[in-house]
Amino acid sequence: MIEVKNVRQSYGGREVLRGINLVLPDNKVSALIGANGAGKSTLLNVITRLLPFRDGAVFLDGRDMGAMKSRDIAKTIAVLKQSHHISIRISVEDLVAFGRYPHSRGRLTTADKVKIDEVIAYMRLEDMRGSYLDELSGGQRQRAYIAMVLAQDTRYIFLDEPLNNMDIHFSVEIMRILSRLVRDLGKTVVIVVHDINFAAAYADHVIAIKDGTIAAEGPVDRIITKETLDGVFGFDFNIAEVAGRKVCLYFRHDAARAVDNTGENVYHN
Repeated sequence: MIEVKNVRQSYGGREVLRGINLVLPDNKVSALIGANGAGKSTLLNVITRLLPFRDGAVFLDGRDMGAMKSRDIAKTIAVLKQSHHISIRISVEDLVAFGRYPHSRGRLTTADKVKIDEVIAYMRLEDMRGSYLDELSGGQRQRAYIAMVLAQDTRYIFLDEPLNNMDIHFSVEIMRILSRLVRDLGKTVVIVVHDINFAAAYADHVIAIKDGTIAAEGPVDRIITKETLDGVFGFDFNIAEVAGRKVCLYFRHDAARAVDNTGENVYHN
């Protein structure tokens, strides 16, 4: 269990996180949503100890993470940041092998190699294992990075906006993969996501952040509502339901209704 207690963080005198209290539900996909600058990525970085915080504490299975060794944390928590800064030319297989570093310290054992093979197969990367990252599409590269994180073999996986610059095909594929990690492998996944409809369609739990505080959290059906989202984003939302899932429609309420020459209702500004 990961528990955040009264965490505060400031940048240049501006309080970015203000008294955050949170327990992340295990074995679920949790989506962090909120407007730009709300504090989503900062909270993810604080929870994973990539960023120090001013006050409060984060506990992993009852242990204060501030007192834990980085190697011990890395065996339990894996993080995929929004930007990848690998400047060397590297193959998919070698990238995935990096995920074993907390366990092998760079000296791969037979068990490490078995895990690498398992992950490459699970992520359907067998045909690309010898390919270099710069030879892959954006979606294929993201799958390779997720395979690297998966090779770390942690209970918790944190991803900061993994759908950025992905087309709809690869975005859906990535979200389905994350859902499978929870269902098939018992992982706990926490994802920062901008598109509310991806959170509504694939998350189990939603944490809505506004101005550095948790404005609302809970199951999807309880958070993806007009009242909650209007308050979090300051936008006039329209919520519909499709196939048992909530969907946000981004048209204006004051759009004028007209009828085209086929007799169909249309909206225009």
